[in-house]
Amino acid sequence: MAYNVAVDVGGTFTDVLVFNEESGELIEDKVLSTPDDPSRGVVEGITAACQKAGISFSDLHLLFHGTTVVTNMILTNTGSRVGLLTTRGHEQILHLARAWTPGPLYGWMALVKPDSPADPSDTVGISERIGATGEVIQELDEEEVRKAVRLLVDRGVESLAIGFLNSYVNPAHEMRAREIAREMFPDLSVSISSDAGQEYGEYERTLTTVVNTAVQPRTVLYMKNFESSIRDRKFGGSLSIVRSDGGAMSTEAVAERPIQISLSGPSGGVTGSAYLARTIGIPDVLTFDMGGTSTDVSLVLGGETPLRREIQLGYFQFKVPAVDVHSVGAGGGSIAFVSTSGALQVGPASAGADPGPACYGRGGEDPTVTDANVVLHRIPPGVALGGTLEMDEGAARRAVGKIADQMSMGVEEAAEAILEIVNENMHAALRVVSVERGHDPRNFGLVAFGGAGPMHANALGRLIGARPVVVPPTPGVMSAFGFLSSDIQNEFPETYLRIAEETPASELRRTVEDLVSQANAWLESEGVEEEQKRFDLFADCRYYLQNIQIPCRFELDELEGEDCAFLRQRFEEAHRQRYNFDLPDSPLEIATVRVIGRGRIRGVSLVESENGAGRDASGAVLRTERVYFSGSWVDTPIYQRSRLRPGNVVAGPSIVVQDDTTTVIEPGYEGSVDSYGNILIGEA
Repeated sequence: MAYNVAVDVGGTFTDVLVFNEESGELIEDKVLSTPDDPSRGVVEGITAACQKAGISFSDLHLLFHGTTVVTNMILTNTGSRVGLLTTRGHEQILHLARAWTPGPLYGWMALVKPDSPADPSDTVGISERIGATGEVIQELDEEEVRKAVRLLVDRGVESLAIGFLNSYVNPAHEMRAREIAREMFPDLSVSISSDAGQEYGEYERTLTTVVNTAVQPRTVLYMKNFESSIRDRKFGGSLSIVRSDGGAMSTEAVAERPIQISLSGPSGGVTGSAYLARTIGIPDVLTFDMGGTSTDVSLVLGGETPLRREIQLGYFQFKVPAVDVHSVGAGGGSIAFVSTSGALQVGPASAGADPGPACYGRGGEDPTVTDANVVLHRIPPGVALGGTLEMDEGAARRAVGKIADQMSMGVEEAAEAILEIVNENMHAALRVVSVERGHDPRNFGLVAFGGAGPMHANALGRLIGARPVVVPPTPGVMSAFGFLSSDIQNEFPETYLRIAEETPASELRRTVEDLVSQANAWLESEGVEEEQKRFDLFADCRYYLQNIQIPCRFELDELEGEDCAFLRQRFEEAHRQRYNFDLPDSPLEIATVRVIGRGRIRGVSLVESENGAGRDASGAVLRTERVYFSGSWVDTPIYQRSRLRPGNVVAGPSIVVQDDTTTVIEPGYEGSVDSYGNILIGEA
């Protein structure tokens, strides 16, 4: 009997999910993370989950791992010291950056520009020059490279990044400089910008390379320690690390490009939601992941997760494909306060996990969203958070009472106002990924997960008009579930810059076939069997002389005509949907061609049951509690999630409890349990 396991390392908890391939059973567990050595927490979590499942490490077939190691190094600037070799005369490329200022409009007056990830004193210009079309204007001065590498190593540089102008079109000079550096210092970590992506944009490509190089040594060490730990415990299966775009790759591939796992955690929830949406036949969904500090939302269209080609961590933006997630500072720990103008506001400040909301009983005194839910009994009395932490209703009422006193209202009224405010904040975030991108949310379902997501899901679905609202069986570990549904994946782009109407389809086909060949070679190096390979083809198009690029998907057999004008209709449909206009007189330019190579992995499969239990869910009722809805207390049944069966219907108002979350079903709504164990909430 084979088992697969997924591990999601968070700041506070490490989530583990084990899947039994034979029975389809999912076993979840949570342990405290170990920031000093994250691999220790991972091993402890897997061990605990295996004990719960009655198995050992040797029974595990596939292991998927998402980690915040790279994210934390970037945010805290604790990577290795990086030396940079660039084209002579362009040593200030990282300092010049882009004309972009974070924050509100006055940000340019107050911005303290952060230090470059490669110090100017560790940056050396090399005599060489590649032209814009790839021709060699000035040969590489190899002796300069040797002197520069020795100088930087003598200064204490721990890793080396190489970023020459126009190397995306001709990487010969970068590749030779890397050979020289490795000949001189075989143990030195060296990255070149043409490996980061064959796309124009010197600053973004150089920055991505420098940051990738900075996090490389510690990431490689982490991967070695982790692999050693699980092999010592007789793990003999396949280990995959989850990428920011929702795919997965081997530890060897991570060692080369660790920056590609910088947002692996948030990608898991969206990937899992897409898999779930395809399985239950609702291919268009909004995803809603509400945690303790923030809420992440995204959109799944046709069962596929949309990607963006840049990510932002702190001040810096990198050229890395990632799942398109929008975040807001609204979570269970978000603090409510009355502003100087007398308006009630919630977040983005959070009580975090220590001391946490007042109801945790750990010394917190500020009123939070979780406290409001406790006051209103949306988290029923006696329910333990995570199965262990009892809620202190008295402390919650005292905290929310501060808002009530300032607003001259009752405690329950203040608590309900807090929930209405935070729901509107999250509603606005959902509008960003739907309405503002040309999609009508009334045509979408809403998949809710995270520790606090199901508690607010019904309200969010009502506000934005999405239906049905879907609460998965294990919403608290949805990212880990998403890891299990990941494919082996990598992206191979190339700058093209040709007018579609003037480009013979045969020329584009040759470029695409070359990229497919690169993707195929990579998949083979990852051990993917031929029948499991898939290649997705995209052309990032834009109106000529503009920079709004939209990816247009196509198939290889479409490249048979005299030109590539067939892309225009797809581009303009997408452009019109998002921006509500088109430019019929402007030529269409193919800016970038990209191939995504995928290797299918069967990490998880949802098991469908017969809806034979009937509508009556009374067997799952634990008790009845008074819960506050719309200005009054209402006698409300409390259901145990594990007792609900496919076909059961839970009429609102009602509360459904389980170890990792609580689901609220409002008056006038009902939750039906589908054949996969999801609760589908809609109007009664």
